[in-house]
Amino acid sequence: MASQSDHKATVIDGKFIAQTIRSEIAEEVRQLSAKYGKVPGLAVVIVGNRKDSQSYVGMKRKACAEVGIRSFDMNLPEQISEAELVSKVHELNENPDVHGILVQLPLPKHINEEKVLSEISLAKDVDGFHPLNIGKLAMKDREPLFQPCTPKGCLELLHRSGISIKGKRAVIVGRSNIVGLPVSLLLLKADATVTVVHSRSNDQESIIREADIIIAAAGQPMMIKGSWIKPGAAVIDVGTNAVDDPSRKSGYRLVGDVDFEEACKIAGCITPVPGGVGPMTVAMLLKNTLDGAKRVIVQ
Repeated sequence: MASQSDHKATVIDGKFIAQTIRSEIAEEVRQLSAKYGKVPGLAVVIVGNRKDSQSYVGMKRKACAEVGIRSFDMNLPEQISEAELVSKVHELNENPDVHGILVQLPLPKHINEEKVLSEISLAKDVDGFHPLNIGKLAMKDREPLFQPCTPKGCLELLHRSGISIKGKRAVIVGRSNIVGLPVSLLLLKADATVTVVHSRSNDQESIIREADIIIAAAGQPMMIKGSWIKPGAAVIDVGTNAVDDPSRKSGYRLVGDVDFEEACKIAGCITPVPGGVGPMTVAMLLKNTLDGAKRVIVQ
């Protein structure tokens, strides 16, 4: 029998899976265009000029172009008032060529994010964060129009890697509105037994060690050690943390919330950082936009 030190977890290739999904989306967009003469449209609203936001938006624009989705970019000044921003969102709500609206977060301090996000039309809420979409996600036998992109991507990685969820013990590390909370609701819908571990939880290690499926979304670099993982568990690492690395040209490298090297010796399968969950988030945004467009175009 092979010793534990010989064990190597299967690395889930998020880039490859995301590319497969993007190819499927591109094919559906081609069919919509051929049959109805219309394509999905995604509007991205960006306020101010934060470098990270600009690069995310550039990546989304490129991804849209690759699958044939039309991009509507709205670059607004940092000092725009909340009322003006809401009015811009209303314009996009009314535009029939726009099927998805994404407001890039964070917004400047003087703008109430909750207020702005709640003004996005429910039928165009491709981020899946409208209170009604989250509310339906939380209720049994109800389906939201859209599921949040990163949580949806996590489940898609599990499904496409042949990992069954029904009846399994799933532990989510982190309870953010963007990942931890919605992914716990999605796993409940998929019939997992769900526990959420957070900064106030006692004995996090022993709870995590019982998990068949771990979703790490705490934003703490390499917090989850190999010894915390049940042999054979599936590990989805949502964390993207920059740690100092003088050997790199940039001076840093990206690591997840899980100690990847250690985890590989114990886990059954694991997503890398980068190249795991990240590409899936963008693929799910494109998928949500396509679904929104199909509801309108295919009558």
